[in-house]
Amino acid sequence: MSLLFDDILRERRSARAFRPDPVPLSLVRELLDCARRAPSGTNIQPWKVHVVTGEVRARLVDEVLAHRETHPPDTSAEFPRARRTEPYVGRARALGKAMYTLIGIPRGDQAANWAQWGRNYKFFDAPVGLIFTIDKSLDCMSFLDTGMFVQTLLLAAHARGLATCPQGAWNCYWTVTRRVLNVPEDQWIVCGVSLGWPDADAPVNALVAEREPIEAFATFHGFEDEESAVACPSPLAGEGVAAGDG
Repeated sequence: MSLLFDDILRERRSARAFRPDPVPLSLVRELLDCARRAPSGTNIQPWKVHVVTGEVRARLVDEVLAHRETHPPDTSAEFPRARRTEPYVGRARALGKAMYTLIGIPRGDQAANWAQWGRNYKFFDAPVGLIFTIDKSLDCMSFLDTGMFVQTLLLAAHARGLATCPQGAWNCYWTVTRRVLNVPEDQWIVCGVSLGWPDADAPVNALVAEREPIEAFATFHGFEDEESAVACPSPLAGEGVAAGDG
């Protein structure tokens, strides 16, 4: 764990191909111990997580994929979700186009598209899957809290050489996930995460999701004087005045 925090932030990316090598329980617990330190509003710590590997993971994968082929009614999240508009649709499409180009799926190939999307429900062959839930009695702020928990886990994993992929896809086909993992009826199934050792040779893992520049999302208030100082530097600037002189 010699990486600096800024390096971890810059280098972490979602992996969609993993080696089969197991992840020890002790290491998974270490990640969860880091993640539980994530902040939450008034410290309610709303997150719950089901961690699967081995036979349970295999059963979950097999049953969700079989259920998916029946085109069931639970093809979207159990909780309300809004329809995306621009610029969000465009960003998602750009990512999808870049990924499908890397793995050689041509536009309009519905069978290949269906198969690739189905890899979500194999945890992209990662040996460990995590399914996150929260109580249905909680509001949208608790989804934010859970997101901070998940992000902390992702960064802790990367610092230890592991790869991850956070997956909203796991809030689909929730009837099977609920049954296989005995998730109580009073909890929403929010998302999943694939966890394991990355397959460095897989073309899809070369995908880099572009990020918007600061100017696209940040509005600064009250910094006008500072901006003016930068635009109009002091006449002494660059004249070699030593610290403490004058």
